[in-house]
Amino acid sequence: MKLEGKVALVTGSAQGIGQAIAIRLAKEGADVIIDDRLGNTGAQETCKEIESLGRKSLVVGGDLANLADNRRLITEGVSNFGKIDILVNNAGVEKGADFWNVTEADYDFVLNINLKGTYFLTQDFVNHLRDTKRTGKIINVSSVHEELPFPHFSTYCASKGALKMLCRDLAIELAPLGITINNIAPGAIETPINTKLLNSPDLMKALLSNIPLNRLGKPGDVAGVAAFLASEDADYITGTTIVVDGGLLWDYSEQ
Repeated sequence: MKLEGKVALVTGSAQGIGQAIAIRLAKEGADVIIDDRLGNTGAQETCKEIESLGRKSLVVGGDLANLADNRRLITEGVSNFGKIDILVNNAGVEKGADFWNVTEADYDFVLNINLKGTYFLTQDFVNHLRDTKRTGKIINVSSVHEELPFPHFSTYCASKGALKMLCRDLAIELAPLGITINNIAPGAIETPINTKLLNSPDLMKALLSNIPLNRLGKPGDVAGVAAFLASEDADYITGTTIVVDGGLLWDYSEQ
């Protein structure tokens, strides 16, 4: 198991991609801190699955837009496991609207979680590594929309485009500390965020016509890449984005 002895923190890990990543890291030997919104029962399901694999797990609920909650994620994780080696910034939200109708509340909702929360949780994690004089891995679950326009989702694209540049910038700044940072950019994945798409045959047909592999991705497709980036096999990779989209990014056109 490539992550034996490691401790990982995975945000938004009560369902979908985050849940799949948390479980996959556990299968590779890591103990896992599960983060999601308070009261999300899926977090307990993730915890049970990880513990059934013989790994330790901890659920810490909170709001990533709240910086005090972010610090608590780190402090409670360290208090229970003694350290954190891997941070997976997976939690994310989107809100569709024509650009001219986007409200300040819409903007804050998306950017506060997708960018601000990720930024400052990463800062807290880096400070933990600096204080303990250890190296570590940061993995951001971004989106093909860090590159690909997504009309009517301008706030989402803005947040993911910012993550792309943040990853590149921090790769340089954190490298002397032995900390790597990389993005994973999923395309269309079978998760709750795509419920509307999954329930619309017409939308699905149009999308699949733009995916060369002719299928939606599975959460496990993303989780496998996360496990690789968290392992020693990826020690010389930093500042890059790995696209997991079945070829969508290079074969896409708006219908």
